[in-house]
Amino acid sequence: MKRRDYLKNMGLSSLGLAVFNPDEKAIENLNLGKVPVKRPNGRTQDEAEQEAALKAEVFLNAHELATITVLSDIIIPADKKSGSASQSGVTAFIEFIVKDKTEFKTPMRGGLRWLDVESNKRFSKNFIDITPKQRINIVDDIAYPGKTPKHLTQGESFFTLMRNLTATGFYTSKMGIEDLEYKGNTPNQWNGVPDEVLKQYGLSYDA
Repeated sequence: MKRRDYLKNMGLSSLGLAVFNPDEKAIENLNLGKVPVKRPNGRTQDEAEQEAALKAEVFLNAHELATITVLSDIIIPADKKSGSASQSGVTAFIEFIVKDKTEFKTPMRGGLRWLDVESNKRFSKNFIDITPKQRINIVDDIAYPGKTPKHLTQGESFFTLMRNLTATGFYTSKMGIEDLEYKGNTPNQWNGVPDEVLKQYGLSYDA
């Protein structure tokens, strides 16, 4: 199975986990009673307030977001059919999900730090500052569960989390859905009852 096909399946299977399971604790933390919140179509007031609060919260810093962008584009690079993970909005998706699913905060921040520590051990620079070849040198050691050296298992856990979130973010984006060629419930064009049928019953749209 091609890597993109594998990630498609992963993204679809984890869709419910990452997108349709709102964190009740985040709702409890809302303090937007005095701030009018615009409600997108189909959202309840509570859902709209929760989303607004999460978007306003700042958790990941600029360096961490840049690292997520680089790593997610290694996981899903651009190809002839679609753009890369970051071009589909995966960085913003992961930032949002990490705030929404608070249990992801520590693994994400810890994993990003682990990546920079490992990069500095090998190449004396942070992950985003090393060459593409050097980045793959690290990723190849943590991307294959069961084959990871014991001293790199923390990196394996982080990469698995990043791979799941990247696949979910990409394949639930407009770009990812087009990549899947998913059409959804597309209505047919209705041109009315055929003329021959109308004629059979002595009817006409012009009558």
